[in-house]
Amino acid sequence: MIIGIDLGGMSAKGAVLKDGELLGKTRVKTSADRSAEETAFELSRLAMEVAEHAGIGFDKVQAIGIGSPGVIDSKTGTVVNWTNFNWKDVPLAKYIRERTGKQVFVTNDANAAALGEAKYGAGKNYSDSVLITIGTGVGGGIILGGKLFEGFRSAGAEIGHMVIRQNGKLCSCGRRGCYEVYASARALIEITRENMQAELTSKMWEFAKTLDDVDGRTAFDALRAGDETAEKVIREFVANLGEGILNLSAILRPQAFILGGGISAEKETLLKPLRDYVYPRLYVSENYAPLDIRCAELGNDAGLYGAAQYAYDCL
Repeated sequence: MIIGIDLGGMSAKGAVLKDGELLGKTRVKTSADRSAEETAFELSRLAMEVAEHAGIGFDKVQAIGIGSPGVIDSKTGTVVNWTNFNWKDVPLAKYIRERTGKQVFVTNDANAAALGEAKYGAGKNYSDSVLITIGTGVGGGIILGGKLFEGFRSAGAEIGHMVIRQNGKLCSCGRRGCYEVYASARALIEITRENMQAELTSKMWEFAKTLDDVDGRTAFDALRAGDETAEKVIREFVANLGEGILNLSAILRPQAFILGGGISAEKETLLKPLRDYVYPRLYVSENYAPLDIRCAELGNDAGLYGAAQYAYDCL
């Protein structure tokens, strides 16, 4: 049996993956104020608690898989850089292996989520898929031939920093025109606010009384209420999102794109206009297989499934 751990800035979750099910789900708090060694100790204790809650002896655990934020060297299990925790070259796998006696494998958290959805969620019927996570930024992972694509030094795919606008808006990475500047939840909020200011009679004002109240749902709620300005907002946003999908599709030729993050809860309200934008613009060759665009299914558990599956694949 394998334990998966999804490490985050506020908490870490753990579970045993057995026969496609998560058992003994447990959570502990994490904090940037703790040292890397202290966090590793907490994760080691979490793994042991998970096994106890799942009703299995820790001696039955074969390995521990961890999905961590930041730049990961998965060959050594090292967190090369995690800005939020100020981690640099942290040998996370080594720390936890020394405390648990188990084999430990570490990958990026977006990679783990992509692998989880590919094996157990929305991508389980496809060998080639791309997960795009839409949040404060844009992240994701790539599955090719049923295997996680990690690239040189296991750096994975920085989908959010693919440039879709030459000399476009400034990104936090220092470059201009990055995908996440245009297709993140933050970008959607910015587009929504701009259009609300330009159209004071928009129904979006009924769902957000002030500009500070605007969130990723505001335009979608107003769209369902028949608001034309909200429709304009969503058209602009899905065009931005769609441009990235078109680029990735032309390069990777996946069977499916899977959308994760809070906005994926909009389901068909998001998917229909997105498909309407993407499908007529796809580069289609004679041997082209139809492209599916769908929402993620595993929610917050995707990283747990994927972390455990990653360890299993590494054994």
